Amino acid sequence: MASQAETDNIAGLELEAEFEHTPVPESHRKPLRSVAAVWFGFPMIITCAVFGGVITALMGFQRGVAAIIVGNLILCAYVGALSYLAGRSGENFALQAGRVFGRYGSILAAAFLATVVTGWFAFQVGLTGATVEQSFGWSEKPVTLVAGLLFMAITFIGIRALSVLGMVAAPFFVILAIVAIVLISNDQGLGGVWSYEGVNGGSMAFGAALTLVIATFADSGTMTADFTRWSRNGREGALAAFSAFPVANLVAFLVGAVIVASGAIQDAAANGGNFLPILTDDHGAILEVLAFVFVFVNLGSVCTHCLYNGAVGWSNILGTRMRLMTLVLGVIGTIAALAGIWSHFLDWLNILGVFVPPIGAVIITDQLFLARASARREEAPLRVVALAAYAIGAGAAALIHYTAPEYSDAVVGILAGALSYVLLQKLTASSSDRLSLEATGRP
Repeated sequence: MASQAETDNIAGLELEAEFEHTPVPESHRKPLRSVAAVWFGFPMIITCAVFGGVITALMGFQRGVAAIIVGNLILCAYVGALSYLAGRSGENFALQAGRVFGRYGSILAAAFLATVVTGWFAFQVGLTGATVEQSFGWSEKPVTLVAGLLFMAITFIGIRALSVLGMVAAPFFVILAIVAIVLISNDQGLGGVWSYEGVNGGSMAFGAALTLVIATFADSGTMTADFTRWSRNGREGALAAFSAFPVANLVAFLVGAVIVASGAIQDAAANGGNFLPILTDDHGAILEVLAFVFVFVNLGSVCTHCLYNGAVGWSNILGTRMRLMTLVLGVIGTIAALAGIWSHFLDWLNILGVFVPPIGAVIITDQLFLARASARREEAPLRVVALAAYAIGAGAAALIHYTAPEYSDAVVGILAGALSYVLLQKLTASSSDRLSLEATGRP
């Protein structure tokens, strides 16, 4: 039986502890299938199908699929490396960042990302209500409230609930996506998919498409340690992330690409690969019921994961419990969704996404490529070198975002953050060595 320190007792209900402030102990690590289910069900969502369709509409099928594949391979390397580190240490993102940025520096990183993912929670809760109203005619506000409370309850249970939800959400997506494609095939055929050239021959640059693919999961992907710290070792942490990138995310994006390239979506550049209207277009009551449940399961997967990231991050910062922060952030996000301000979040969240990847790049560089040096380093409350490298990476990404959007600001941010960290580490190490020699009087 687990000790009191390893459980949370909430109103007589005993739940597994979430280890917000310490690494997950070996006794509580979970098998690969369980951790992989957490990540596998997260990106296989209709939102990713929408983005896959948008890319295809603006690039054509062949170029769009190429960008989708390359973007997923970059995510695979990025999230996989961070997950390997988390599985090896058992640390959540805030603890992981503390090793690199220092305790106070990690507060800045964790607060930034935990706030961004809470914004995504609010956005997706509002989207749930709006989607149900548009597709089924139900009133948006009551649906939004029910959705917010439901997703809060699932997140409150903890990582185990996210794993179960993932096991349901991913197969559900695959089944209904196949149904949608079969309906399209029966109606108009799929013969023109491969040769689809996009809207007006395609207008999106390859680099911009890469950014869209990467930015979709830049936030929670950087915070992957919150999920993969439950892995038994680094290898299984990386494999759990692999189930999401490229596997699940690629499936979702390609579904949207095929549906748009089939010609089944009106105004594809705006609507992307949203196949829900195809399922609800007078194909029988059973399919409509399945589609209705699908909205909650599918968007609920996104909401619960984002809320979990936010709750783990803020609980570490404030020294409190994940479940308490789940309620606090869940209420705030649901109120934002009910007030309708969720619809104004998208551009803001996407712009903030530009500044996220350099955080992960600095962590990977320090803990993986410069592991020997970082292991010898004494703990510091604030590591200026790491923060400066992040600032350079974020600045480079922002410069590309605003002046050369045809290139990938996400890729530039990752490379600039990593390279600047290596250079700054060498410069500061050389300065320290010189000062040490001068102090001892050695030439």
